[in-house]
Amino acid sequence: MFDVLIVGGGAAGFFTAINIAEKNPKYKIAILERGKEVLTKVRISGGGRCNVTHACFVPNDLVKFYPRGEKELRGPFHQFCSGDTIEWFEKHGVELKIEEDGRMFPVSDSSQTIIDCFLNAVKKHKIEILTGQSVQSIFRSEASWKVETPQQTFRCENLVMTTGSNPKIWEILEKLGHTIVPPVPSLFTFNIKDKRIKDLMGVSAFASVKVKDSKLSASGPLLITHWGMSGPGILRLSAWGARELFDKNYQFILQVNWLNDATLEETENHLKKLKLEHSKKGVAKKSPFDFPNRLWESLVLASEISLETKWAELSKKQLQNLALQLTHGQFQVNGKSTFKEEFVTAGGIDLKEINFKTMESKLLPNVYFAGEILNIDAITGGFNFQNAWTGGFIVSQSLV
Repeated sequence: MFDVLIVGGGAAGFFTAINIAEKNPKYKIAILERGKEVLTKVRISGGGRCNVTHACFVPNDLVKFYPRGEKELRGPFHQFCSGDTIEWFEKHGVELKIEEDGRMFPVSDSSQTIIDCFLNAVKKHKIEILTGQSVQSIFRSEASWKVETPQQTFRCENLVMTTGSNPKIWEILEKLGHTIVPPVPSLFTFNIKDKRIKDLMGVSAFASVKVKDSKLSASGPLLITHWGMSGPGILRLSAWGARELFDKNYQFILQVNWLNDATLEETENHLKKLKLEHSKKGVAKKSPFDFPNRLWESLVLASEISLETKWAELSKKQLQNLALQLTHGQFQVNGKSTFKEEFVTAGGIDLKEINFKTMESKLLPNVYFAGEILNIDAITGGFNFQNAWTGGFIVSQSLV
């Protein structure tokens, strides 16, 4: 019989277990993990460096990075935010550093530092780690919960579920009465075959992007890849549009404004000005905007302007075409590609069924949740881990 049984040996599971043990040294705690190893996602996150959190310290600003969970996380982030995460890791011997884009990593630049921190704390507090334990069923028996695996049956007073995007566990919880929001991919890049970007792999520009005939839009650095388009702007669009783009079967028209927020009219006027100022110069020679020459040359050709054309020779039609290519470029998207190894899913336990002051189920007494098992997800940058740390901390507060 355990005081607390945690199902899921990932980031949320370990952080929850350690925080519970620190507040309740006499508790008998165990972590059940279906795989042979624990903390596998921590190991590969951030390219093996582990993007622990993000340097966004105001809860009301931090929630804006979560397409699902924004409203619900506001209260929890007031209890445990990014600054608390930094302090927690420092107390446990891990110093973090802030990169230019706000992402935070261990100073060692190695995810092993985080794994060692967790394993040492678990050992210190005599928390049992039981691997190769695939949960088959969960049921309530008198005053305790019973968790069955092929090897044995475990009994516990408090059950904490931190299994991430695990369809089998969602199925078990659904049978116990919880509503599962169907999972769909969240962070992904767009597959685009288009001659305008065919030979521009590695070219980047700050652009705004929009899904045609929808309200979905985003802005940020856009990276051209050999399969299409990626970069923070695209990933943000994919996160906020996860369900809508799934419903479209990832077939849609992407509108790109390579000048970010410039309007068609402003761009036309600017091009007219350039025509007067650089009349004798070749249009394709040099990009007059803040993006690479290669991209400019491609957009010039797409506007039916030859590489030899001088600014003075531009017809009204060509100038309009160029303004359209710059601000309303349309690209057919045919499918998606997963973003690196950091696969994120939108979906999970319906947030209406969780008490976010305690992270306890509103339907099942003494059952708690933390991490991506819930219908919460974020863009990359340490935000998904921050959700795990915050949820785990609140569970530990609830079990004091």
